Amino acid sequence: MNTKRTTILIDGDLLERLDRYAHRERTTKTAVIAAAIEAWLVANDTAPALGFIGVGRSSHGRLSLDGRSIARRDAGRPPRPGG
Repeated sequence: MNTKRTTILIDGDLLERLDRYAHRERTTKTAVIAAAIEAWLVANDTAPALGFIGVGRSSHGRLSLDGRSIARRDAGRPPRPGG
């Protein structure tokens, strides 16, 4: 795992609660904060994951149009007129 250091500003009372929780659960503040950020991002990140990404060439010209249509759909965008 590639970890990096950062600094956050946090209310003193919240930091005390974090200290008590980490001590009680026998874990680190870093682990608690990382888990909280991960859970928040899962709940709030609205960017959809793309269903696929591909690069290639086909003699079947419709394939790339279908792929674009699927990618637009998976990204939550409306289909293009006529496509």
